[in-house]
Amino acid sequence: MKLTADLINGAQSYINPLNDRELTLRGHKIPVIENLGVTKDLNDAIDLTDNDITHLSNVPRLLRLRRLLIARNRITHISPTIAKSVPNLTTLILTSNSISNLSDLEGLKELKQLSYLSLVNNPITRREHYRSWVIWRLPSVRVLDYEKVRQVERQDAAKLFGTFDDPTPLATKLSTAVAKARTFEIEGTNGNEANRAKLTATDREHIMEQLRNAKSLSEIERLEQTLRTLERS
Repeated sequence: MKLTADLINGAQSYINPLNDRELTLRGHKIPVIENLGVTKDLNDAIDLTDNDITHLSNVPRLLRLRRLLIARNRITHISPTIAKSVPNLTTLILTSNSISNLSDLEGLKELKQLSYLSLVNNPITRREHYRSWVIWRLPSVRVLDYEKVRQVERQDAAKLFGTFDDPTPLATKLSTAVAKARTFEIEGTNGNEANRAKLTATDREHIMEQLRNAKSLSEIERLEQTLRTLERS
């Protein structure tokens, strides 16, 4: 079902237990985020749980929005410009999606007020150093995957990765991998515009690894489109 203006205007909007104005758009099999501008930025929270969204993108500028609940979708990609759309976001629930790479989190680093983040049941949580990397890369996060970030974890992350100005070799290695992955991410209104980059053997192997680990048809299609586009470059 498309996320139409009529669907949004007819959706339940209420004051939740946190005293927030919340718009509920759960369980409509929505494939793409669109038309949220018709909300006129009147909501503190938007609930898009239990849909079929693959890209966290195409979000209009919503200065009031503090909480975005988008669990149990098919998200593989987060827009690198998401912070421009929702600069005051404090809570992002991405439980049970298909995010698999550290590079997919880079757009979150500009969300300076982001305190609560859940990536439970995403492939990325199985990556080595995942939790330490997120704690280091997103220092504003105080609760990660429903567990409070402890001071000792911040200290351990600092030992692993150093500082942004003086990173360790491991941090440099991971940052390089993240940057390389981002050279062939697809970014656009519906995630169908590819960045042109020269395809190297390393790039190809990276994409093939993502294909082997893909959990959904939409993710496979996105990666195959990326591969075809880069092969033509």
